[in-house]
Amino acid sequence: MVKITAVYQGDLHCLLTHGPSGSTLPTDAPKDNMGKGEAFSPTDLSAASLLTCVLTTMAIYAQRHGIELKNAQGEVLKEMSADPPRRIAKLTLHIRMPRGIKLEDRPTLERIGTNCPVYKTLSPDLQILTTFTYPD
Repeated sequence: MVKITAVYQGDLHCLLTHGPSGSTLPTDAPKDNMGKGEAFSPTDLSAASLLTCVLTTMAIYAQRHGIELKNAQGEVLKEMSADPPRRIAKLTLHIRMPRGIKLEDRPTLERIGTNCPVYKTLSPDLQILTTFTYPD
């Protein structure tokens, strides 16, 4: 179990604290929803959570199987719904894999990534598009 706390600081800002490490992360409401966009919004964190979960889950598998995944990169584009209720409507992930990933390892890494805990936790109503590219 991991405890995460939040303190509302006013002006639509919160400060999250990760219990085990003490690391903090500020949040703000987005500009299109009364905020200043000065930090990650709660929905930004959902998108970032998916992206880092895909990378981390693949890295765990890679480490266990002697595959070098260092310098893998990713980006996520978050699209909010145009109509109520306000929600994330679509996440588009693009993962750029490092050089040297063997052809036979690629399908397994992609399957591992797209079955990460966050991927499996998000609503099936959420459209998630994921692509992987390899430099070689």
